Amino acid sequence: MFIEDDAQMDSFWVQSAIGAIKAIAFVYDIITLPVYLVLQKPWQRRQDSRRVKAKIIKKDESELTYRTTDPPRDVHVKMLQENIDTLEKVFNYVAKTHSNKRCLGTRQILSEEDEVQPNGRVFKKYNMGDYKWRTFTEAERQAANFGRGLRELGQKPRENIVIFAETRAEWMVAAHGCFKQAMPIVTVYATLGDDGVAHCISETEVTTVITSHDLLPKFKTLLAQCPNVDTIIYMEDQLHKTETTGFKEGVKVLPFNQVVKIGQDSKFESVPPKGDDIAIIMYTSGSTGTPKGVLLSHKNCIATMKGFVDMVPIYPDDVLIGFLPLAHVFELVAESLCLMTGVSIGYSTPLTLIDTSSKIRRGCKGDASVLKPTCMTSVPLILDRISKGINDKVNSGSAFRKALFKFLYQYKVKWIQRGYKTPLIDKLVFKKVAKLMGGKVRIIMSGGAPLSADTHEQIKTCLCVDLIQGYGLTETTSGATVMHERDMTYGRTGGPLTVCDIRLVNWEEGNYRVTNKPYPQGEVLIGGDCVSQGYYKLPSKTNEDFFEEDGKRWFKTGDIGEVQTDGVLKIIDRKKDLVKLQAGEYVSLGKVESELKTCGIVENICVYGDPTKQFTVALVVPNQKHLEDLAERHGLQNKTYEELCSSPVMEKAILKEIADHSRKCKLQKFEVPAAITLCKEVWSPDMGLVTAAFKLKRKDIQDRYQHDINRMYAS
Repeated sequence: MFIEDDAQMDSFWVQSAIGAIKAIAFVYDIITLPVYLVLQKPWQRRQDSRRVKAKIIKKDESELTYRTTDPPRDVHVKMLQENIDTLEKVFNYVAKTHSNKRCLGTRQILSEEDEVQPNGRVFKKYNMGDYKWRTFTEAERQAANFGRGLRELGQKPRENIVIFAETRAEWMVAAHGCFKQAMPIVTVYATLGDDGVAHCISETEVTTVITSHDLLPKFKTLLAQCPNVDTIIYMEDQLHKTETTGFKEGVKVLPFNQVVKIGQDSKFESVPPKGDDIAIIMYTSGSTGTPKGVLLSHKNCIATMKGFVDMVPIYPDDVLIGFLPLAHVFELVAESLCLMTGVSIGYSTPLTLIDTSSKIRRGCKGDASVLKPTCMTSVPLILDRISKGINDKVNSGSAFRKALFKFLYQYKVKWIQRGYKTPLIDKLVFKKVAKLMGGKVRIIMSGGAPLSADTHEQIKTCLCVDLIQGYGLTETTSGATVMHERDMTYGRTGGPLTVCDIRLVNWEEGNYRVTNKPYPQGEVLIGGDCVSQGYYKLPSKTNEDFFEEDGKRWFKTGDIGEVQTDGVLKIIDRKKDLVKLQAGEYVSLGKVESELKTCGIVENICVYGDPTKQFTVALVVPNQKHLEDLAERHGLQNKTYEELCSSPVMEKAILKEIADHSRKCKLQKFEVPAAITLCKEVWSPDMGLVTAAFKLKRKDIQDRYQHDINRMYAS
């Protein structure tokens, strides 16, 4: 009884305190509103958000084609004036323009030390120093020498060469060394399984592979499946000497810097590529089947760069933190864009990104705190994790702190929607959250998968950044649509880039038509200079997905979109993700998953629908901390993560959490999974259950958990 009274008393005081703060905020609003009105001109922001971004240029009953209303901006015009039509010309131009400016930065690792954890376990952690920089001139010269070094080793122009390495400065230098000799680079994800790597190397018939110290040991077994390879170049490690013995006889294994030295004395001239030459054969990690090589020409890459510079505001003193895979077209184009505009790129890894990252020694700063970047690229998975981290931090505070944060958050969201900024609250509250990424990030570009509206709003609000979502595919060199930085809506992917058109085509089977009300809907097609020449050695697949019309190359994406009245695209479905249940209802598996991923207990989820059944089921990877908290509430203390995942009590409890969350997300009853299985393993790219961009590989997940799927439907 007394406990109940205490709780009511606490609640009374919290409500009273928040009421007082609301009254103060109301008075503050009345006093400061005229000042903010004059200084911030909110009507301009509202106009920019609502203005029409694209117009219809062609229409009939079965399709609609949209084109941007925006003109090219300064950098785009400059690229046309300077005739920059290849990535090789980009580097030559910027080396002259920004010669002594910082170009590529690498954080020094001073030592690796054992650190005892509170539970007694010992982990190896890095003691890290400052960033060391190559200037634009130094980076260009090193790339030129590396390219000539490859020629001295027997690599010829227009011969494929593989880069299989983590994101780092040498990756970019090596790539541009190859571009200077018109050598197409074959990019392979560092997280791809051995069979996938062997497939990419064998299919492209390469003789030389560029890799890293960490990945080199893989080739002791891989070379048996890659008989053509006779040279391996590895990027050295800062601390450890690389073991180069035990490889197949006759294969040369050389350090990266030795190839640069060989090139310094070489007489080989550069062989500049043409715009239509292949720059990259980019292997998509593919959510279905074997990886496919997408042929991307220099013209394709330059087109997307032109489109991006017209949409994303970039300033000369910007700094980008690079940590996403460079084997992903989105990161490669974003970094190329930074080079073109003279922006410094400091490299990082997910293990050293922030102060609390797993490889950072206690008391040592993470890369973001040292670099203080202003720009970063991200994928929804990382942003979802940051969002959940913010929620966990807030929920672990007192009742007053929770209520205060909720009020301030809603207060800021309300004023942002009216076109205002909230400098005082940002300074007092939200800038502390922004310190997580160094405190200076002003723009985050998200790509690779759709971003949920909730995560979008929370990251933008709490980190005080412009979070710009884009849409594109490897097949369109990651170009298609990008949000305007002043767009105040969430869950949409923006208007078409200046270099391509967007088309909606009726998909009758799913009832998506351009005549639908209130907005036209259909399969999204993309046409323009950013569209790939097709798939490497897959002519029938190329003919199936690509076509030419009126001198323009088009790609059928398989995504379902709707274009709203201001010409902005929203991705609402995917043809492959649509399942028709026994009673005739269509369920968009991807849509349901993206909504349920915002539930705190869900780390990852794969929803499965059997067309012969009336309901869906789901495979859930639970969040460990939330799982343990929930277990405690159900009296299941001192059990391991695996034991909790096997517990029918926890299965039932999480199913209820998901059902409650589904109601908040306004999911239909038939969309909500009726049964779940808790998966003990966290899905990672090296398990082969998700791609390197963390998209689900449905077929592989289904094969692995078929027994559980059968059990759920039987129950």
